[in-house]
Amino acid sequence: MKALIITDIQNDFIPGGALPVPEGDLIIDMINGLLEQFDLVIATQDWHPAIHKSFASNHQGKKPFDQIILNGMEQTLWPDHCVQGTIGADFHPRLDIRPVEAIFRKGMVPEIDSYSCFYDNGHIKTTGLAGYLREKKADELYFCGLAGDFCVYYSIKDALKEGFSVSLIENAVRPINRLSFEEIKRELNKNGVKIVPNF
Repeated sequence: MKALIITDIQNDFIPGGALPVPEGDLIIDMINGLLEQFDLVIATQDWHPAIHKSFASNHQGKKPFDQIILNGMEQTLWPDHCVQGTIGADFHPRLDIRPVEAIFRKGMVPEIDSYSCFYDNGHIKTTGLAGYLREKKADELYFCGLAGDFCVYYSIKDALKEGFSVSLIENAVRPINRLSFEEIKRELNKNGVKIVPNF
């Protein structure tokens, strides 16, 4: 079964939001056009408490994009974004969520960030997505969404570790950094990920 994983199409990641991904708005209609072609559609959502330690505002003297060590791991400090219950955390209103069968939220534990939709960054807590997909007999995963070089990238890496067949829908993804994303695509392709322009 083919499953589409729509990653973090939330207001704060769209231009005009708290942590905008360049051209993030340009992929929404493309994603909407993919929905009917999949047996299963899943959406992920960054869902941070206001006290999340990945926010620069929760570290005195720090500013967004500073690097710190948080619980033994390198951590980029971000502007406050996707705070639980705020408009910024909502899915963008243009995204058609009617075919979405389940929403998996991440980044809820204040002490650790969570880019992947499968695990937190320390691989301590699972979201349950892998088990859900297996229960649904979804073995071919197609990823789209934001941001290509963070949440999409780390989700794909975990999907590979979990043994799924993985494809990246290249035209339905936007990164924060285009140059680093080109390198990421080469790495993923080398590790068995199919890079497809569209589906």
